[in-house]
Amino acid sequence: MAPSKARQKRSLPQITTIAGTGPIANSQPASSTLTKEVDQQEEQCLKEPKIPPLPPITVNVVPQQGLGCEVVEGLLVPSRKREYKSNGKYTVGNHPIYAIGFNFMDVRYYDVFATASSNSVTVYRCLENGSFGLLQAYVDEDKDESFYTLSWTINKVDRKPLLVAAGNNQIIRIINCAGEKLAKSLVGHGGSIHEIRTHASKHSLIISASKDESVRLWNVHTGVCILIFAGVGGHRHDVLSVDFHPTDVGLFASCGMDNTVKIWSMKEFWVYVEKSYSWTDNPSKFPTRHIQFPVLSAAVHSEFVDCTRWLGDLILSKSVENEILLWEPKPDKNKPGEGSVDILQKYPVPQCTLWCMKFSCDFHFNQLAVGNSKGEIYVWEVQSCPPVLIDRLSNKECKSPIRQTAVSVDGSTILGAGDDGTIWRWDEVSPSTSKTKPIQAAVATDANA
Repeated sequence: MAPSKARQKRSLPQITTIAGTGPIANSQPASSTLTKEVDQQEEQCLKEPKIPPLPPITVNVVPQQGLGCEVVEGLLVPSRKREYKSNGKYTVGNHPIYAIGFNFMDVRYYDVFATASSNSVTVYRCLENGSFGLLQAYVDEDKDESFYTLSWTINKVDRKPLLVAAGNNQIIRIINCAGEKLAKSLVGHGGSIHEIRTHASKHSLIISASKDESVRLWNVHTGVCILIFAGVGGHRHDVLSVDFHPTDVGLFASCGMDNTVKIWSMKEFWVYVEKSYSWTDNPSKFPTRHIQFPVLSAAVHSEFVDCTRWLGDLILSKSVENEILLWEPKPDKNKPGEGSVDILQKYPVPQCTLWCMKFSCDFHFNQLAVGNSKGEIYVWEVQSCPPVLIDRLSNKECKSPIRQTAVSVDGSTILGAGDDGTIWRWDEVSPSTSKTKPIQAAVATDANA
């Protein structure tokens, strides 16, 4: 069905509005066992938030349907707005590479990226000649470990880069890249950890998504588990992806194998976040709080949802249905857990039915890159309406699935992490270069004539 006139007139800047968070309803866990001194300190420093009554039921909000709610779908015809060429590969080993990511935390290291494969995390630099420079590698002491995710952050003391990695053995490793050693381990999850994300402005905060159906908020410098998001209104299966809101520090989204995307708020418990920065006692004694009900639970997909990212106040989410959706959450400020959602755009990704194939974006979220099971990468102009497919990247040697991609800060370099243990690289072709080559060829032909 063709988009209605109302939908055709809409543009991304017009529909980017702040999603209301409203109050959240949660239950209180049993208090941690603390000494009298700590109890007194808590009474002085922590004021229990006012928790509204629990809602009687938990419902999944479904997309609106009908005239004016049609989804704008992108065409699978590359526009060639930016052209890329295959520019090298590097084989890490025989194990799949499950995670790859550039360092957006420090301008000095924008050309540095890391990969997670088997029980090792490796750091590289993208060289100008199209190759890779190996900088360092961390090998976990557990030979049976398999890292599934990684995220960059910063050491608040010396401002040097830190890597956070986790996977099969349920332990989060904090790796000091400057000292090339393990700095800290965070223990608490009861299942494999599928994804970790670092807060864009508060680099000490990370969130982790786990097979144990929970999301946890941590302070990487004090080792404290601040909040646990799970329970009656939480996910009912593996949580596969999480992402902090880019501007609202107390908001994040999660998604998983229960086919839902949930929006959570931690504003009512922010006093515990602040307390985590100055905590000097054993991390296990921190008064961790449980949040059981999200602000909104949306069923915008009918299959596993394995990747979600905020685009302003809108949400990008990917399922195993060969597509990525852009939609607007509309929580009801007066009714916790209720509201509506409006699906705006669809980005098709053929041959992408394997779960945990995640997309990535450049620093400014202008471009989105996602791989598929055929070893191809689809590059979308994410903020255009209708969506524009910039390019479809491929290499005749690349036949294995691309599990994850990494887009450089300006979108000029795109990396693909393959199931065959290979890093694939594409670099943007300079417009001036692509224009001068035909001219040079024509001049050479005339000279020979």
